[in-house]
Amino acid sequence: MVGYTIRRIIQSIIVLLGVLVIMFILQSLLPNPARAIVGVHASPAVVHAFIVQNYLNKPFYFQLWHYLYEVIWQHTLGTSYKLNESVGSILKRDAPKSFLLVGVALLISIVVAIPIGIFQAVRRNKASDQAVTGLSFVLYAMPTFFLGELLILLFSEYFHLLPAEAPQGSTVGQILAQPTGLILPIATLALVNFAGYSRFMRSSAIESLAQDFIRTARAKGLSERVVLFKHMLRNSLIPIVTLIGLTLPAVLTAGLITEFLFNFPGIGSDYITALTSQDYPTALGITLIVAVFTVLGNLLADIAYAALDPRVRY
Repeated sequence: MVGYTIRRIIQSIIVLLGVLVIMFILQSLLPNPARAIVGVHASPAVVHAFIVQNYLNKPFYFQLWHYLYEVIWQHTLGTSYKLNESVGSILKRDAPKSFLLVGVALLISIVVAIPIGIFQAVRRNKASDQAVTGLSFVLYAMPTFFLGELLILLFSEYFHLLPAEAPQGSTVGQILAQPTGLILPIATLALVNFAGYSRFMRSSAIESLAQDFIRTARAKGLSERVVLFKHMLRNSLIPIVTLIGLTLPAVLTAGLITEFLFNFPGIGSDYITALTSQDYPTALGITLIVAVFTVLGNLLADIAYAALDPRVRY
């Protein structure tokens, strides 16, 4: 298990370095942002000073080496063109808030989806199963922004129960001080994720219930609760663990959309602002964070898969 984990970690580091280089190459193909950053009426001297300050007049290999140095050794991820501060400090300030939003939504969706999926498998093709299946299909088909808009219209505009805007604050503590404002953005992410996880859990549980070891456990006279949660659950969780690892970046990117929709002060808002203002270093830094979570999700899925099924280690 240790050797397998070390190999996967080394592979993940190599993949991240490759992704970092490819993203920087793609960024270098974009138009020079100097005029957009300093303003259309700025003098040529001001534009030239901006270009020199950000090494945009240097050869590509120099720019790449300088960026790798900032990312790997200085951990600054470059300097924001608009805010004139390191991208690392921006992420340090806003990323915890985004991780809070996405993490809580992901946890809720998993905790709810697993027992619901088992319930559907046990009640396969019954009215309750079909009702939950229909709801899951509806939620799964909805884009994140559309579901968020529906929740705002229903709970904020029509019933006036919850605020349409997420809590505003520069720290996690300030965000948590306004818990009612977190309900709608968290519900938006949790409902979309729940739909997919519950469907996969149902399919996996149905497949496990048809296996010989389940029939053997029941033949021994074990209670249905022991059969479901001791014998069936572990085998059913294998594809779910893989799914969670693979969908982690999708959950994070959905969180970016949700943040913009609810005006949540996280990296989603930073990302939209960076794209619209051609602040390439900030956009690249946030994209790198998404790439890290993509690789990390796959790594954790592989490790958890190996823990659940020892055959994977070989």
